[in-house]
Amino acid sequence: MAPNDEGYDERSFVPVNIAVLTVSDTRDLATDKSGRALQELAEADGHHVVAREIVEDTAATITAKLKAWIADPEIDVVISTGGTGLTGRDVTPEAFKAVMEKEIEGFGELFRWISFQKIGTSTMQSRAIGGLAQGTYLFALPGSPGACRDGWREILSAQLDYRHKPCNLVELMPRLRET
Repeated sequence: MAPNDEGYDERSFVPVNIAVLTVSDTRDLATDKSGRALQELAEADGHHVVAREIVEDTAATITAKLKAWIADPEIDVVISTGGTGLTGRDVTPEAFKAVMEKEIEGFGELFRWISFQKIGTSTMQSRAIGGLAQGTYLFALPGSPGACRDGWREILSAQLDYRHKPCNLVELMPRLRET
């Protein structure tokens, strides 16, 4: 949606700084289609991708990277791809929960609702999750490029756009560290 379309107002766009994390034991930057898709989508919408990395599928590695990015004042949002399924190596949601202060339950619920419309009951295998830690938004998406496109286009693009109304995540950013 563009400014002045339904759901947007006259405020100016405010870009956010995003870190993209791919969780995979087999991908590298050349073969990481999902991470590349997230970076391209975010940048096409005017945001800054300030970091992009690939880490192995272990809770300790994912948690360490999340903690480092959460502590970085230049990073507003972390979006990961991969490791949200049901296999033994899929530990991204557990790593995210280990660092989250608040879960954004609606993110996973909404992602699965959108996904259900495209892949039916197979969406129950997704453990997409969103949350907040020390003023940084955290979102974990499945590892397919299609899931990343859906998560960005159907949820994150609007919620990370300051112009989106009636409310969005960007307008909350100045108040995320309130006590």
